[in-house]
Amino acid sequence: MIELEIRDGVAEVVLNAPAKLNALGEAALRDLSDAYEQAEFAGVRALVLRGEGRAFCAGRDIAGVDPRDDDVQGYLGGIVEPLLKRMSRFPAPTFAVAHGACLGVGLGLLIASDIVYVADTAKIGSPFKNLGATLDSGGHALFYERLGAHRTMDLIVTGRLMSGAEAVAAGLFSHVFPADEVTDATRRAAHEAASGPTQAFIASKRLIADLRDHRHGLWSSMSDENRAQAALCDTDDYREGFAAFQEKRPPHFTGRG
Repeated sequence: MIELEIRDGVAEVVLNAPAKLNALGEAALRDLSDAYEQAEFAGVRALVLRGEGRAFCAGRDIAGVDPRDDDVQGYLGGIVEPLLKRMSRFPAPTFAVAHGACLGVGLGLLIASDIVYVADTAKIGSPFKNLGATLDSGGHALFYERLGAHRTMDLIVTGRLMSGAEAVAAGLFSHVFPADEVTDATRRAAHEAASGPTQAFIASKRLIADLRDHRHGLWSSMSDENRAQAALCDTDDYREGFAAFQEKRPPHFTGRG
C-alpha cells in the first residue's frame, strides 16, 4: 500500500489503501520506513507524503487486532516512534498533504513532516475516547504546545475533530487550501524547495529539531504516551472499545480499570 515515485529530485510517497482510509498496520509502517530510506539513498532534495482516496490516514489498522494480547508498546515504541524519528530527520525538506481523516498515527506522520499543507475538509483531533485509548504519536505535545491544556483536554474528552481551517488558524500546520487544490499546491512548494539551498534547509531542520526535542520534549512525551497506551491495554474499557469498533456498534464503557 506504500508507493514511491522519484522525479526531478522530488520523492512522492503515497499511502494507497483508500478502502480502509489508509490505516496503517505494522507491515505498512515498515514499508513506509523503507520508502523514506530509498528516497534518502536516491539523494532527493524534497519529499511529498500524501494519501489516496477520502483520507490522508485514519490511524492504526486494528482490523483483526485482539486487545487481549495486543502488543501496543511494541507497535508504538518499536515501530511508530522509530519511523517518526526517521521521517523527522530526513535530509531534505519534507511536505505532507493533509486531507480527510488525519488521526492517530496519521497525525503523527504530519507532526514528523517539516511542512504540512491542509485541505479545508481535513479532520484533526483525538477520537480515541471511542476506543478506550488515548492520543498517541506525539499528539499530546503538539496540541499542548499550540492549543494549551484546556483546549487539548476539550478535544480529548469530547472527541471533536478540528477542520483544516481551524487547525491552521490555531497554528498546528502551515496553510489551508480547498481540497481540490491542496495536492498541487504541495507539489509546487516541494519542487521549489528542491531547487533551493538544500544544505541550508538541512541546517535549519537540525536547529528546529533540537528546539522541539529539548524545549518541548516531543520524543519524551511520545515515550510517555506509549507507556500510557500500554497500561490502558489492561483495562476493560480498552477491550470494549476495540470490540465495539470491530463489531461496528457503540461502545459501552464502565470506567473501571
